Amino acid sequence: MKDVRHFLAVSRAAIAGSVLSICLMPAALAASVEQQRADAWKMSQQTLERLYKAQPAARSVVQKAAGYAVFSAMGTKILLVGGGMGSGVAVDNRSGKPVYMKMAEAQAGLGLGVKKFHLVWVFENKKDLDTFINTGWELGGQASASAKLGSQGAAYTGAMSIKPGVWLYQLIDDGLAAELTAKGTRYYKDNDLN
Repeated sequence: MKDVRHFLAVSRAAIAGSVLSICLMPAALAASVEQQRADAWKMSQQTLERLYKAQPAARSVVQKAAGYAVFSAMGTKILLVGGGMGSGVAVDNRSGKPVYMKMAEAQAGLGLGVKKFHLVWVFENKKDLDTFINTGWELGGQASASAKLGSQGAAYTGAMSIKPGVWLYQLIDDGLAAELTAKGTRYYKDNDLN
């Protein structure tokens, strides 16, 4: 009888603990999601400040655009195979609403190493911004653009023209990259954070 009472007491405690953990789980997850959002926003603001320091004219470009997106990424390459992943925030300048996003990168070709970089996308029109956010975007191997002035003049110095009205700044440790290395990359909404 004593063993049965002990078993029942332990069982009730286990059930109560399980119910309590299930009730508290959404709060723990929410805190984690909120922290991830806060970290992504902080990264985006720090990256923009780095960009503005390296290229002061970029501040006006970003502010006048329909919107922008900022990503932090890390990639690795071991012999013939490579890839990477990252996260970021896209912002519609009119509404100011952030949309949290992810990116995944695949590479082929001989190499060895790890790279960390930040990307700042600038969308001159809302249609391209909305497509980037809602449908996703693939930056294929054909996007081996080099930094150039383009038709917009000196305001876009250091940016790469991905297509008319879509510009990309790539920041590496020592400033702006002169050539785009984020090829074979897919951008999409982060369903866990939105």
